[in-house]
Amino acid sequence: MSCCASVHTPLLLLSLVAADVSAEEARAWLDRMNRAVEELNYQGTFVHVLDGTAETLRIVHRNENGRSGERIVSLDGVGREIIRQQNEVQCILPDRRVVLLESRNDFSPLVGALPDFSSELEPHYELTLRATARVVDRPAQVVEIKPRDEFRYGYVLWLDQETAMPLKSQLVGDRGEIVEQILFTEIDFADSLPESVLAATIDTAGFTTLRSPESLPLSAEGIPWRAATVPGGFKLSVATQSPIAGSEYPVEHLVYSDGLATVSVFIESPNTQADVGEGFSNVGSTNTYSLTLRGRKVTAVGEVPRRTVRTIATSLVAE
Repeated sequence: MSCCASVHTPLLLLSLVAADVSAEEARAWLDRMNRAVEELNYQGTFVHVLDGTAETLRIVHRNENGRSGERIVSLDGVGREIIRQQNEVQCILPDRRVVLLESRNDFSPLVGALPDFSSELEPHYELTLRATARVVDRPAQVVEIKPRDEFRYGYVLWLDQETAMPLKSQLVGDRGEIVEQILFTEIDFADSLPESVLAATIDTAGFTTLRSPESLPLSAEGIPWRAATVPGGFKLSVATQSPIAGSEYPVEHLVYSDGLATVSVFIESPNTQADVGEGFSNVGSTNTYSLTLRGRKVTAVGEVPRRTVRTIATSLVAE
């Protein structure tokens, strides 16, 4: 063995060990972040930038004895208000005089912009602990989640050093562009908050109340459609049927996920009057690919690069 080789080998080992330590520390930060968003009591103002449009929102989050809830008010436009108690959500739309009721926990633009990372994702994403920075005058640890292929987006997160609360987050596209960003402009933490902070501030007297229809789950054996080709790590996680207005046929809904990135596939009524124009569309960080297969309108949509939704949509087959 040459002298140079004997020097390079321990240096390589040291770099690998350092990378493992960085990834392990990054995982610990992400675990703390996921708990902080749900378990802490806080209120603040953040800016949500999507598709070149910025929206300013006020958030109050309360956790009492393991029961969490939050109220989010848009400070722009018509001033929509969203209130969650556990998984029950009401969205108040004052311009339409409507209250929408849903059972879900992913409605929040803050929570929706954050990754929920697990060890199963590591073959497809690289974790890195970066330098510290300051956000909203608080020291923050920067964590990067970088995809190992071109089928996923990445994340950069600025986590409060004291609480691990995400003070800033960026969703990064496959060309390195920022496709979505959340940035707190002020935030305060409290030991406790009164239940009254979750009360609606909009008088909904005379508003129409609408509840989203419940989806009907299908067993794996009952799924008539499957994607024959999916990027590595993506698996079928959900299959449902939902009624659709004006049609006797329900829409079939498949969800493929790698545990972080998610693609929804909708297969609509066989009564399609004409072929759907095949191609892409997008809203902010969400890409959509549509086409017609066997007289059915197929739409794949997800917060993933274009090639991912096209790969899944075009490989769909009926069994």
